[in-house]
Amino acid sequence: MLSDEKPSVCVLGLGYIGLPTAAIIARSGCPVLGVDVTAHVVDTINNGKIHIEEVDLDGLVQGVVSRGTLRASLQVEAADVFVIAVPTPFGDNHVPDTSYVMDAATNVAAALKAGDTIILESTSPVGTTEKMRDLIAKLRPDLKIPGLTNDIPDVAIAYCPERVLPGKILEELTNNDRCIGGITPRCARKALDFYRRFVRGGCVTTNARAAEMTKLVENSYRDVNIAFANELSIVSDEMDLDVWEVIRLANRHPRVNILQPGPGVGGHCIAVDPWFIVHGAPDHTPLIRIAREVNDGKTGHVLEQASLMIDELPSVSIACFGLAFKANIDDFRESPALKIAAKLARRYGGRVKVVEPYANELPAAFEGTGAELVDIDEALESCPVMITLTDHDMFKSIPLDERADKVVYDTRGIWPDQPNNLKASSDLRLAS
Repeated sequence: MLSDEKPSVCVLGLGYIGLPTAAIIARSGCPVLGVDVTAHVVDTINNGKIHIEEVDLDGLVQGVVSRGTLRASLQVEAADVFVIAVPTPFGDNHVPDTSYVMDAATNVAAALKAGDTIILESTSPVGTTEKMRDLIAKLRPDLKIPGLTNDIPDVAIAYCPERVLPGKILEELTNNDRCIGGITPRCARKALDFYRRFVRGGCVTTNARAAEMTKLVENSYRDVNIAFANELSIVSDEMDLDVWEVIRLANRHPRVNILQPGPGVGGHCIAVDPWFIVHGAPDHTPLIRIAREVNDGKTGHVLEQASLMIDELPSVSIACFGLAFKANIDDFRESPALKIAAKLARRYGGRVKVVEPYANELPAAFEGTGAELVDIDEALESCPVMITLTDHDMFKSIPLDERADKVVYDTRGIWPDQPNNLKASSDLRLAS
């Protein structure tokens, strides 16, 4: 049974996962301090506003800030539960970079007291939670640390990754099942008690290493399946086939469910996490590695196809529809759409017009290219060529009569009725 006393919580990292998590916990009645390294983020949240785009998050943050259950700071303060939700990118040769996690753990160690719980939520290579534990033990020799003492430990340390879909983060943080991995079973139980305060989905306990691997496996599974669809789309281009029709027909088989291809794979999860497994077992992960290479290679394939199309139509303006890595969000991390549009802008300069309803200005990758950020109406009026890179709902709503005379390269399959839809390189005859 949960205690009536609400634990104080400190969430480190107020990005796409940290801020919604902090707000959800605050909604449950726990006093929450959100910590970030960026002063603008801290000031924005303390004013009851948000710095990211997520459905219903603005109202939730405004509510919990006004009630006093959520505030933000640049400094870690004492709390009963510390939740670490900082980035875990990869560096050169796809080597995982856990420095942000270790920096956060260092800050937490200074504020720790007996009875506290530390939970790592950042997607991490297997063994990261144990390394975090070892760092805290080194920094705080006065505390008994789980797994390193024969006595009852003074603190609990666990790993619990998020499983959320951008655009539905608040709903899924609440309703999705959680996998909670403790350094010890006792640690897992303490973390379980915490998550039961705001998670309606099932909470399953295991050890930290298994929980870390589970998150990596989930995203690698999706990456491998997307790679099949993307490779199929490249083969279909070569064979002058409509990949969307092929997939639609194949999926009529009762045991076939091929995913939809796109211009590549983006975001901080699927485009990154498989490399953590490859790095941990490089000699035993050929399938995962090849899937990553296929999905990264699809971005180059789209760029080549788009360039062939544009070169057949000299001097005309080109509208690139979308920069986000998926529909209806403002997240550009690892986005193949952004990479393609930026490279086209560097190649074709001011001929490129970018339509991205979730951006107020073009990202730094476009600096000096001459490309412009325009709205849908301006793109439809001035651009004979359209390249769809993100499947925002706003783009899907453009009727056929507004694009019937356009030459389109639809990498998302959102306009199956488009007469001049360049599904394959051989279709360039349509543009001539």
